[in-house]
Amino acid sequence: MLSRFLSSVAALGLTSGMAAAEFNLTILHTNDIHSRIESINKYDSTCGADDEAEGKCFGGVARIKTMIDAKRAELADANLLVLDAGDPFQGSLFYTTYKGAAEAEFMEAIGYDVMAVGNHEFDDGPEGLAKFIDAVSFPVISGNLDLSAEASLKEKVSNHVVLEIGGEKIGVISVLATDTVDTSSPGPNVIFQDEIDSLKADVAALEAEGVNKIIALTHVGLSKDLEIAAAVPGLDLVVGGHSHTLLSNTSDRAAGPYPMMVGAVPVVQAYAYSKYVGELSITFDDAGHVTAAAGEPILLDASVTPDAAMAARVAEMGAPIEAVKKEVVAEAKEAIEGAREFCRTGECAIGNLVADAMLDRVKDQGIQIAIQNGGGLRASIDAGEITMGEVLSVLPFQNTLSTFEVTGQTVIDALENGVSQVEEVKGRFPQVAGLKFTWDPSVAAGEGRIQEVLVQDGDAWVPIDPSKSYGMVSNNYVRGGGDGYRMFVDAAKAYDFGPDLADVTAEYLAKVGPYVPYTDGRITKK
Repeated sequence: MLSRFLSSVAALGLTSGMAAAEFNLTILHTNDIHSRIESINKYDSTCGADDEAEGKCFGGVARIKTMIDAKRAELADANLLVLDAGDPFQGSLFYTTYKGAAEAEFMEAIGYDVMAVGNHEFDDGPEGLAKFIDAVSFPVISGNLDLSAEASLKEKVSNHVVLEIGGEKIGVISVLATDTVDTSSPGPNVIFQDEIDSLKADVAALEAEGVNKIIALTHVGLSKDLEIAAAVPGLDLVVGGHSHTLLSNTSDRAAGPYPMMVGAVPVVQAYAYSKYVGELSITFDDAGHVTAAAGEPILLDASVTPDAAMAARVAEMGAPIEAVKKEVVAEAKEAIEGAREFCRTGECAIGNLVADAMLDRVKDQGIQIAIQNGGGLRASIDAGEITMGEVLSVLPFQNTLSTFEVTGQTVIDALENGVSQVEEVKGRFPQVAGLKFTWDPSVAAGEGRIQEVLVQDGDAWVPIDPSKSYGMVSNNYVRGGGDGYRMFVDAAKAYDFGPDLADVTAEYLAKVGPYVPYTDGRITKK
């Protein structure tokens, strides 16, 4: 699908025929840090002190600080811009505890120039984002949000910003995915406008001001970024986030080259969880056209020494939650896979664990079916002792168990919604228990991808009855319509204030452990 958008730099001849008045700009960028304030392990969850000592850790804000400071020193005479494409919020106990204050403090200390609003910046409502904006000095922007009716954010989020770098005006514009109404909690007063229409309008406004070098700092995901790059005239570069995509010229895990070219427009993204800092060098001619673009994400591995002062502050802020994080709750015989590329596209081991735990907790209440959204699963768990901190890294949202009653047809509709955006690796993919289903990706979304649904009846599996009522358990976010599950909003006999999902999962692990992760074919793709 991407081939129709893409062409190589060489084919375009971008490096030839440059005008005499070249302008060179280096962009350092991060995206989707997701509160990985501390360093991370190979599973993208918090890295322990022993692994840190053994050089097995990556990322963390102190490594970002080291790398960006080093680049500032190395490129002291160069034109430099430091950007973040959204979602520093949500994903660790630092966010659970400090609700954005830690992210604000560390991003301010790192010295970002501009940040895009990500969907998870609304996880504690507009007020949570407003507090963050008040705590930082750099602009936080998004061009497709109408905030005129939202008092807490009115006049706090700009459509765009113009920076003067090396005597040149650089315009930075931004958009946020319109499905944030499904994936977070922006509330009724935040109105979303079409991403491409919004960007076109902001480019036109900047060009009218005489700005001819324009960067889109987006939080919409790679596929939408490619569409934007092809559809918005006057746009020179897209720096993206949201899909957690690694673009690289060296990694065998990359989804494509860095940068990915759409005509003459480079598109970049640098994975997630603080593991990389993207570095792009871009050259403009006097008319503001891109003539060259090259770079590579920088892996923040053990060779990058964390900034000492920031590491000390991280430890200080982490002290109150360290006891919780270190509490051993269970044991895993093998690593429990929870990577988003698995849990948002098919059955995954951590999805089975969480769905099984949910159903086990409430099965004596007549509940037969569990559905957990894949996007609510945020990390894997490695083999050996399982700490509460690891469980909370998997389930950081403080969701509670919701039980309710729905018809079989509603279950089918819910599964149809769950598989409707697999191609975009969206978080609505359903991890299930007490249920088996088969789906066909060759069918158009929303038009019958769900081919067969079976419900457990004792030791047997029987076809779901569309007219029968079934007891269901999910989390309160899904029951409230999150991730497109609006069919659950008016469910009968709903109770949304059950125990915390992380606690339920930890207690289930302790009950059945040592835990052996597994998949059993409960989700089948044709």
